Parts: sequence; structure tokens; C-alpha cells
Amino acid sequence: MPNLVKAAIDVQRFGADGITIHPRPDERHIRYEDVYDLKKVITTEYNIEGYPSMDFMKLIDDVRPEQVTLVPDPPGVLTSNAGWDMISNASFLKDVVSYFKSIHCRVSLFVDPSPMMVEAACHTGTHRIELYTEAYASGFAEDPSEAVRSYIEAAQKANEVGLGINAGHDLNLENLAYFRRMVPNLLEVSIGHALISDALYFGLEETVRMYKEQLR
Repeated sequence: MPNLVKAAIDVQRFGADGITIHPRPDERHIRYEDVYDLKKVITTEYNIEGYPSMDFMKLIDDVRPEQVTLVPDPPGVLTSNAGWDMISNASFLKDVVSYFKSIHCRVSLFVDPSPMMVEAACHTGTHRIELYTEAYASGFAEDPSEAVRSYIEAAQKANEVGLGINAGHDLNLENLAYFRRMVPNLLEVSIGHALISDALYFGLEETVRMYKEQLR
């Protein structure tokens, strides 16, 4: 409880533009079985995040989601806490991106807000980047303009080299609208923990509406 498949159906009905999941080897956030069950009911966009282990790659090959977001959190890491080092992982990521593109999945790479890393991401052949927004969320209350500065620079570089821009991590009802206004050509945000926390107070349908309103 709650029923995951029903929740996915409902949040799409309430206005969500996609469903993002992050299956890990220990299945602590979502089970591999759930990944297949959700495939049957997602009518918007299915985005599967994860580290490109052999098991993860097989999962993607089976499910064929609209988007794969590659995150540098190998087994044993508690949570996503940094973007890819695009320099040291360039060859590895280029091969993985090429494979996922060959099975017609859009690919996004989780990156820190660094123009250098964004430009390096472009050379892997990825379609998009996902900006890791924990630093923005942490600094927002004290100085929003300073907190978002590096994200604007990273987004400008992404626009310059032709990469789509996603974002995620610690975005919420307080900081999302400002981020949306300031970051040029933002295409997509993934929000999990804050949305469910807000739903305890506002209900799931109203919470989805409120987040959509922040993005208009």
C-alpha cells in the first residue's frame, strides 16, 4: 500500500507528464517486477533511471522506456549524490549511450552544473542531460540568484551544444518556479520525495496540480 500501478495510473490522470522510477540492485525503492508492471499502464513517458550495470541494461532492453537516465550510483551507494565525471567515464558512457540509442531510447546523463561536464556529455552522443539540483535546493533559501547561477551557465552550454535539459533532486513547491524561470529551455523535471510528502497534506491530485502550476 499504496498500489503502485494504481498510483501511476492516477497521477497521469491528474496531469503528470511522465513516470520516473529508479530501480536499484537491492530493490529498496522499487522492485524489478514493478518495472514490468508499470510498462503496461504508462501512457505518457516512462523514464527509468539507474547505473548501467548488466542487469540494468537487460531491464531496459526488455522494457524499452521512452527515456533512460544514467546515474553514477553503482551498487552500494546509498543515493545519487553527484553527477557523472564525463572525462574519466567518456569511453564507457559513449558505448552505453550508443547501445540505448540503438534500441530507440532517448538517453539523458545525470550531471553536475558544470559547463565543462555538459560539453563533455555532448561527446558521448546523449540526447539530454539531467542537472543534479541538490546544490541549488540547499542554497535557495539563503540566496536564490547565487544558487541558480551555475545552473544557468550549464544550461546555456547545453543549449549551445544542442543538448536537451532535464533536472531533478530536492526540487519542491518552494524552489521549483524560480528554477523554471531562470534556467533557459528546461524540458523536464523529475520530482519524487517532495511530491509524495506534499501529498500527505494536500492529496495526490491537488499536489500534482500544484507542481504543474509551478512549471507554467
